[in-house]
Amino acid sequence: MITCYLVYTIDPYKVKEFETYGKMWIPLVNKFGGTHHGYFLPHEGANNKGVALFSFPSLAEYEEYREKIKTDPECQEAFDYAHRTRCIISFERSFMKPVFS
Repeated sequence: MITCYLVYTIDPYKVKEFETYGKMWIPLVNKFGGTHHGYFLPHEGANNKGVALFSFPSLAEYEEYREKIKTDPECQEAFDYAHRTRCIISFERSFMKPVFS
């Protein structure tokens, strides 16, 4: 299993828009075989950072997901929403291997 750890720099005046964006992606990741662990919004501390965590059984399955989202209409709608609202300034993507026991 691999977990994708996304750290977003967001517009602090558009946290609600970023939350809407996150709510769009949670079911989409699940639809394509992943397990979404949620989006995390600023609360205390930095007001311009958001985080998303989701897992796939393997890096190969994550790569398949990345190909499928390029043509999926719902995914394109989510990308367009972020572009229109400009709630995301930038992001960094890392992969981690979870340890459960």
